[in-house]
This record gives sequence, C-alpha cells and structure tokens, in this order.
Amino acid sequence: MKFVDEATIRVEAGNGGRGHVSFRREMKVPFGGPDGGDGGDGGSLHAVADINLNTLADFRFNRVFRAQHGEQGQRKNCTGAKGADLDIPMPLGTMIYDADTGELMGELTRKNSRLLIAQGGWHGIGNARFKSSTNRAPRQFTPGTQGDQRDLRLELSLMADVGLLGMPNAGKSTLLASVSAARPKIAGYPFTTLYPQPGVVSVGPLKSFVMMDIPGLIEGAAAGAGLGIRFLKHVQRTRLLLHLVDVLPPDGGDSSTGSGQAIANNVRKINRELKAFSAGLAKKPQWLVFNKADLLGDRNARAHCQKIVRKLKWTKPWFAISAATKQGTEELSRAVMKWIEEHPAP
Repeated sequence: MKFVDEATIRVEAGNGGRGHVSFRREMKVPFGGPDGGDGGDGGSLHAVADINLNTLADFRFNRVFRAQHGEQGQRKNCTGAKGADLDIPMPLGTMIYDADTGELMGELTRKNSRLLIAQGGWHGIGNARFKSSTNRAPRQFTPGTQGDQRDLRLELSLMADVGLLGMPNAGKSTLLASVSAARPKIAGYPFTTLYPQPGVVSVGPLKSFVMMDIPGLIEGAAAGAGLGIRFLKHVQRTRLLLHLVDVLPPDGGDSSTGSGQAIANNVRKINRELKAFSAGLAKKPQWLVFNKADLLGDRNARAHCQKIVRKLKWTKPWFAISAATKQGTEELSRAVMKWIEEHPAP
C-alpha cells in the first residue's frame, strides 16, 4: 500500500433528538398529565490509535465520517435512544488539526489512546419536564442541539526511537536492512528512499528499538530542493538521531589522505537544514556514523574520521562502520540500546 502521511477528512457528529409532547390517556385517569420523554444525545466521533496502521492511505477514499443522530423522545416518559458513537482508527503519531482554524486538536501518541474530535448534540427536553403547579398541561419542548461538524487535517509523524539522517546514498537504507528485518529499496542512485521506512532492531532478549530511515537531504531542502524536508516531521518524535556520513563521497572530494573538508561541509549542510525546519529538531541528541569504512581499511578509516571530527569540533559520540559488510553495526546497535535504556521516554 502506498505510504500517505497527510489527509483531509470531514467529521459530522449526530444531532440530539427532540423532546416529545404527549399526554397520558388511560382508563379511569381523567387528568393524566404530560408524559412526553426527552430525546437521545447524538453520537460523538473519536480518533483511536491503532498500532496495526502505519499510513493514512485509507483516508484517500473514505473522507466523510458521520455518527448517528439521537432519537426523538416518546410517550410514557420514554427517552429516545442515544446515537451510537463512531471510532475512527488512525496510526500512532497522527496529529489532528482543525482545517479551518489550524488549531492542533490533539495527537495520538499511545496505544489505544482516544481523542474526541466531534461532540454529539445534546438531547431535547419533553413536555413532562415543564409540568408545574401553574402549568399543568405544558406543550413546551426543546429540540436537540446540532452535533459538531468540521473539516480535519491529519498529519502522520511516525514514532521511532532512532532516526537516520544523511545525504542521498549515505547508506541509511543499507544500515536499516543490515540491523533489522526491514527491506527498504536499495540502489546506487540518489533518492532511492521515497518514503519513511521503520525497522525493529533487536540486540538481545527483550531488548529492541525502532529505527527509521527517511529520504536523503541536500542543501536547499528547506526551500524545496530534492525531496524537500516534508519527511523530517517523521523524526521529530525520535529520541536519538544517527547522522550517516559517507567517508568517500561520490563526488570524489575526499580520499584516504584528504583533509575531509567536503565531508565536514556535508554534515554542516544537513544540520543547517534541520535548524531551518525546526529548532527543536536541531537540538536533539545526534551521533555521527561514518559509513563505508571498509573501503579505507581499519587504520586509515579511523584516522580519516578523526580528522573530520576535529574539523567539526564534534564532542558527541561517533562511530565508523560498514553497513554493507556489517562491520561495527553490532557495536553501534548496542551503544544505541544502552543510551535508550539510560534515557527512558518521558
């Protein structure tokens, strides 16, 4: 199924049922009095987080959701039936906005969490409620109120523990395939990854975390270059960013004896795009991961990476790996797992 992370839907809650006007007509009860019952409340709509969904594709075709109306009150003080509520399953990480005002109504961040998105109308009152010592045969009643009706904009921000960043062809998809059971498309040309791809990384019994690959970024992505930065919203909820760097960029700007200036510049470019998208995202914990280290050999690769680290004045953790040969990937996975355990989600 095609990955869809944005959709617009319309929700219409049920109207409340009107109150009833009637009078008792029983044998040997000459003055029975009013007995009109209240109407029923209209049904409401709720968004419900479903862990089995990971896309908003279903909302491309089914765009209007309506709850049931409340029924009218009946004779003998019988209350009308309440309209049935309607639950709308949505993926974890869905943010729900009012399409007209732009207001964020809420987000689904926990399994089975529920969010009221359209309140049903309130019931009307029957004439039995208006009876008094001075009004013994009331004919008053109230109609039910109308349920909420609004257009909603849905935005999906996938939830993962670790997000992969980097230039196109840095090896993000190869790393994801190497350490998890995910099978993203891998090819030798830029922008092979068109949609975010999550995978579960297992590092031992009852120890695992979710890693997510997003399409590659290039300079100017914030202005729409390449695939733009619309997919960066999917790493907003991640707890740790792994910035993958190709130790030998395809443009040949560096070699095993080079200064590493071109690679350092690429790292800076990506971080500038992060900051342009969100200041909060740019402040997330970030580790450098130098990929394709097998092309230089262990000693040369480490010396080469240290040059780049010094140029960047990088003080955070960094790793040299080869996603294709799995060199260093187990060490990286264990380090990430340890960090996640030491920094539990709030």
